[in-house]
Amino acid sequence: MGHCGRWVFGFFILSWVLSPFTLSSVDGFSKIRGVNLGGWLVVEGWIKPSLFDGIPNGDMLDGTQVQLKSVMLQKYVSAADGGGSNVTVDRDIGSSWETFKLWRVSDKEFQFRCFQGQFLTSSSVDDLISATADMPTMTGTFYVERNDTRVHIKLLTGSYLQVTNDSLLYSNYQVEPGWDDNAATFEMIIVSNSLHGDFQLANGYGHDVAKQVLTTHRSNFVTERDFDFLYQNGINTVRIPVGWWIAQDPNPPAPFIGGSLAALDRAFSWAQTYKLKCIIDLHAAPGSQNGMEHSASRDGSVDWPSPNYISQTLDAIDFLSARYAKNSALLGIELLNEPSASAVPLDVLVSYYMRGYQIVRNYSSTAYVIICQRIGNADPMELYQANIGTSKIVVDLHYYNLFDPYFDNMSGVENIQFIFKSRASQLQALNSANGPLVFIGEWVNEWSVPNATQIQYQMFGRAQLEVYNNASFGWSYWTLKNDRVHWDFEWNIKNKYLLFGSSSIKSPNFLLVLALACGISLLILPGLNG
Repeated sequence: MGHCGRWVFGFFILSWVLSPFTLSSVDGFSKIRGVNLGGWLVVEGWIKPSLFDGIPNGDMLDGTQVQLKSVMLQKYVSAADGGGSNVTVDRDIGSSWETFKLWRVSDKEFQFRCFQGQFLTSSSVDDLISATADMPTMTGTFYVERNDTRVHIKLLTGSYLQVTNDSLLYSNYQVEPGWDDNAATFEMIIVSNSLHGDFQLANGYGHDVAKQVLTTHRSNFVTERDFDFLYQNGINTVRIPVGWWIAQDPNPPAPFIGGSLAALDRAFSWAQTYKLKCIIDLHAAPGSQNGMEHSASRDGSVDWPSPNYISQTLDAIDFLSARYAKNSALLGIELLNEPSASAVPLDVLVSYYMRGYQIVRNYSSTAYVIICQRIGNADPMELYQANIGTSKIVVDLHYYNLFDPYFDNMSGVENIQFIFKSRASQLQALNSANGPLVFIGEWVNEWSVPNATQIQYQMFGRAQLEVYNNASFGWSYWTLKNDRVHWDFEWNIKNKYLLFGSSSIKSPNFLLVLALACGISLLILPGLNG
């Protein structure tokens, strides 16, 4: 940016800092100034990693991707074509066909899912290992014995897997192998261990221990005091992620753990006490709508678009609508969080949204029905053209200056410019469209600028607040509490990294710093280049 450009940009920033921070209303209720209660009733391990600390073999949870390399042949185990036929041990480099997803049966028993979805299994005729089972079986369940990175793999009958000189894999090694370079010893390479959601936690600990862990977590992670804090700091709404299994509480299907419904009931009670509104957000759908841990995916697969899973999802919406429609704290129900653009066809999603809208309307004419844009390469305008419902429809957009290489090398100034130019222009276009209201349902005061200062964070956060406040429905910060401090709303407010509410964006000292930075000497803006 040239010198003149910096002055113009600085004057623009100064003008909005000095301008009133006003809010219009949505049907008599102030625009949404919300905070997400992420990581509470739907587990996300990165939000609170300590939840997983006690799981034995915790690096081998459901969905962990592994490769197996024969120490004798120095070749990788490979499922030809990614599954559906034979298995060989003849690859020099591990790639997709050589990568298997773990399904965990116990801390030592596992099933191996191939790239195309089939499972490794042992033939009852000749003990040959193939990748032909559509679902795991007893002959496709294996004990894994570990010695550092080396493993032995054996059937429940006791015979071990071994390679042969003709590069095939059999389950007929009958004696206990040593850890030398023998035919039954493999190097196990963990390629990815990124899934840490409800499925991984519950199946990792087992039901009884998982129930103890989650009962404590649900009681302590979000409390009534947090609702008081939010109220005192100018927040008027909480967006509460829930999983589909809440509809079958207190005894949801395995491995999920009951108790989230009671916690949601408490949240509604606290919301009434502190005059907050609640948005129920179906964050995790059966079969997973995006393959991520926050959708409670078992192994990263996206199976939600099947009719059976969609039917189960609609049952969950029906249950939540019936239970909370008459509750004075209910503001809206979000039908699905972050469906994948690459795996969820638009026509399937629109059909689901139409049916979900009607279910909510069967119970309430006043609750907002919120529909989330697809994540990935999808234009949110596609939902404005879908004619999903006739009243109180909201489209949820998620704005992060993260998760995309586009932002990786952006300076602080460029990040702020992106907010004012790209984000603001899209919001203006959607606000002007003849259709749903606009909701920035997730955003965060974090970016990819290394070693950013407190003032730089304040300016980035204030830019987002100014632009996102123009969304016709409002916004909601992700998230209330987080192990990573810049994602933690409470930490940001208390430490004045996000200047909002009682932290006072109109602080004279802050205005003076920005005036000097932006309008007079430009000493701070160049520093934003990070």
